[in-house]
Amino acid sequence: MTIATSNATSGTSGSSETLTQRWAALRSEQPRVRIRDAAATLGVSEAELLATTVDGRSVVRLAPRFRELLKDVPALGKVMALTRNNDAVHERKGVYEDVSTGGHAGLVVGPDIDLRLFFSDWTHGFALADTGTDDQAPRRSLQFFDAQGHSIHKIFVQEDGDAAAFAGLVDKYRDEDQSPALVAEPAAPRAVERPDTDISVEDFRAGWDALNDTHEFFPFLRKFGVSRTQALRLAGETRARKLPGPHAVRAALERAAARDLPIMVFVGNPGCIQIHTGPVHNIKVMGPWLNVMDPAFNLHLREDRVAEIWVVRKPTRDGTVTSLEVFNADGDNIALLFGARKPGVPEDQAWRDLVAKLESADA
Repeated sequence: MTIATSNATSGTSGSSETLTQRWAALRSEQPRVRIRDAAATLGVSEAELLATTVDGRSVVRLAPRFRELLKDVPALGKVMALTRNNDAVHERKGVYEDVSTGGHAGLVVGPDIDLRLFFSDWTHGFALADTGTDDQAPRRSLQFFDAQGHSIHKIFVQEDGDAAAFAGLVDKYRDEDQSPALVAEPAAPRAVERPDTDISVEDFRAGWDALNDTHEFFPFLRKFGVSRTQALRLAGETRARKLPGPHAVRAALERAAARDLPIMVFVGNPGCIQIHTGPVHNIKVMGPWLNVMDPAFNLHLREDRVAEIWVVRKPTRDGTVTSLEVFNADGDNIALLFGARKPGVPEDQAWRDLVAKLESADA
């Protein structure tokens, strides 16, 4: 962990003011500003800004024993799990169950909280214990960030969660270093996509058709050295079809809600993928944001940042599995939608019909 002194200035500001002073000034001007938006305004990462508030009491730096820590999260009881990327936020309420953290990827596979965890990206962790006000209950959370200071995953203890367990967890995983600043590492250069002409399309399509499980898809992409959007371009329309309009996700959510059709909604970043499985009901559009506002599940997706939506069909032992895959202009995945299903069970025909109507309507 690279630590700066608490008087360090932001390298982007050109000002002698400390980051702490600059944030205080911004909050004075915008009392309701969210920390992520404040960080963008100040030209730093969210973790860098959060670190300026570390005091060892209400904001505590956590030791990087994240695999061990997550196995203790079930003791917190009811929580809200939040995973985001630059274009979508996925929030799911429930209890952490069946947590495993060995190997390359960790898993949480309860009926409510369903996560895939890639710990190589987990670098910084903080516990926040806001004492609340007369009209607002205390907010307790665990927040995790990558080396660049970008949010990976956050866990918010709900009002009926276990406050004593949270305090015990914070004490157990408190880092000896409680300095109030950090320096984010620069991001690695983006990978350069191989020219399509360097790839044997015939071999690539044969490899696609030989897949037996959706979990084989990422290793398959690595084998051929292609990006995800490049793979969809090369697959051919029987395997992947690009939809021309930007609103297919909205249409899919609205039609699933109208039919009470259970679906799976994936949102992730390099360190965490979070999955909702079940119906969706309350679909609302607010400015550029497409939202699901249900009691246990919220989704917030920036429709104005959607550059490509693909219908993708992959073979499995249980038959074809159909997904909607959503990308921004950089080719980064924003979200994935599937019909709700379990291993060993064929895909629901109602989901296939819904996607087929999206294709025919060019939503």
